[in-house]
Amino acid sequence: MTGIRGRLRKVSCRLDAWQLARQSEAADREGERTERAGPPPSGFTLLPWLLMGLGSLANIFQGRTSNPWVGGAGLLVFNSLYIYVAFRSFDKETRESPSTRLALGAMALVTCGLALAYGGSWLLFFPLLGLAAGAALRGRWLGRWGWSLAVVAGVVGGVRDGWDGLNIAYATFLSTMVTAAILSLSDAVRQLRAAREELATRAVAEERLRFSRDLHDLLGHTLSVIVVKSEAARRLAPRDLNAALTQITDIESVGRQALTEVREAVTGYREGSLGTELDRARSALDAADVEAVVHRSGPPLPPQTEALLGWVVREAVTNVVRHSGASRCEIAVSGGADRVRLTVTDDGTGVAGPTQGPGTGLTGLTERLATAGGSLTAGVGPRGGFSVTAELPVREEERPVGAPA
Repeated sequence: MTGIRGRLRKVSCRLDAWQLARQSEAADREGERTERAGPPPSGFTLLPWLLMGLGSLANIFQGRTSNPWVGGAGLLVFNSLYIYVAFRSFDKETRESPSTRLALGAMALVTCGLALAYGGSWLLFFPLLGLAAGAALRGRWLGRWGWSLAVVAGVVGGVRDGWDGLNIAYATFLSTMVTAAILSLSDAVRQLRAAREELATRAVAEERLRFSRDLHDLLGHTLSVIVVKSEAARRLAPRDLNAALTQITDIESVGRQALTEVREAVTGYREGSLGTELDRARSALDAADVEAVVHRSGPPLPPQTEALLGWVVREAVTNVVRHSGASRCEIAVSGGADRVRLTVTDDGTGVAGPTQGPGTGLTGLTERLATAGGSLTAGVGPRGGFSVTAELPVREEERPVGAPA
């Protein structure tokens, strides 16, 4: 017994170290993701382009603009509207609000007025208008708005500067479409990164649930068997030393098997066998002085179905040994063409044991079987005692090769 406890302590230490390592790796990965993500784009991204209006500002101060007060007022209104639209274009709700669209329309009117009145460097406000429009009008109608702005810019530029208006039209269309494409791509990348982090978080949570569920089901049954066999060895030792040694040998075997199963559970490669679990159930019930009656019929089952039913047998028999006070336990497995049914009944007090939390015990088994399209019911049997019934579908493609349909 001392050797088994020592091994279990070693396993516990290894599990603690494994958990700490996993948490450290997760923290490192989270730090790397945060570092790569950077701050989200904002209206400040579009502000440097206002430097394109310095030529118009220089014309005002150098006296090349007629009615400089009107030009200065127009420049101030345009810049104010541009900043307003720019900072509201990086949130979907504010971007699609009527006030943003109204401000963008006012920008278009001011741009056309200033360009028609002064021409020259004032025509560069059209590409700035395209930047604001590309940021605010991302969506299915962007192409139409982009072409419309380009046509208006070309017409106004043609009226003021002749064929040079084509350059203004091209610059306006390019600024509109490129801005929308870059910002849409940035949004898509951030959404993909958020989805990836969400999936990673869910995967970690599912792995933790799987490990805690496997650990509960593995050690709960194994430790119950060890306790029962230890009590049997203690009772047998005074009168039958050979029988007591047999029980101790079984304890050693169960302990070694538990170590193997815990390692497999940690690595995620454990595959259960229904036949093996039925044999262990017989041994555990015999050691607890419970008569074991096992019936099995039907064709061979797929490995995944056998593994799930093995978990049910393990948990149900553990409850019989620990809580039922039964003298007889019957396990029946009946397989059909498309479904298999497992029933574990006893003649005990009809108690299932203490209620387990989510993911463990009968609750965890119900979740496992539901995921596989099956069901599990547990409760007091019609003739007293406690009954656990599990049903699972058997898909044709999962059957072992050579098994009858």
